[in-house]
Amino acid sequence: MKKSTLFLILIFCCASVATGFAQGVDVSDPWSDERAAMIAGIEKDVRDTAELINRGSFDRRVMEAMATVPRHEFVPESQRSKAYENRPLPIGRGQTISQPYIVALMTDLLQPQPGQRVLEIGTGSGYQAAVLSRLVSQVYSMEIIAELASESRQRLQRLGYENISIRAADGYNGWPEEAPFDGIIITASVDHVPPPLLEQLADGASLKRPPATGGLV
Repeated sequence: MKKSTLFLILIFCCASVATGFAQGVDVSDPWSDERAAMIAGIEKDVRDTAELINRGSFDRRVMEAMATVPRHEFVPESQRSKAYENRPLPIGRGQTISQPYIVALMTDLLQPQPGQRVLEIGTGSGYQAAVLSRLVSQVYSMEIIAELASESRQRLQRLGYENISIRAADGYNGWPEEAPFDGIIITASVDHVPPPLLEQLADGASLKRPPATGGLV
């Protein structure tokens, strides 16, 4: 028997959520005030939607990761002044970087633990992978848009994220060479759970869907 309770998170569209952790921000960071405001926004959202998401706060480790990953590095230069606003932002090629509270929610639902290996479907800018990388041993991330995959790979390498592997491919079939995974996150819109992903969950894993809040099912 391997890792016990593991989660496959499906995000179909946006919903409002969040949790609490405004500490841990480096005051020497010129973005520290903006990042603290982002964390405060997440905290407010989780209080406002606590009954819908069946939790009053997110794990402290998750919020520490959210408070330290430099979101401004994952948005285009033209969007940097808005990088820590609690909303999605365009990253080009018709894609967006998810709202910070959605990233926090997905991460909290996954319940990531040190030593785990996680698969992400939909790399985008690499922001979700960066958050996960602070909480698990290895992140494997797949992106169907080759240009985004290449840009994210270069960005993460430049920022020093050494435990993230990115593959430019359709994530429907997962990454069988690296399976099994202790958790899988799907950040792209899907109308069903691809069977190959279920097969790539570690032995003893259970499937958990997010609470039905707005676009989450």
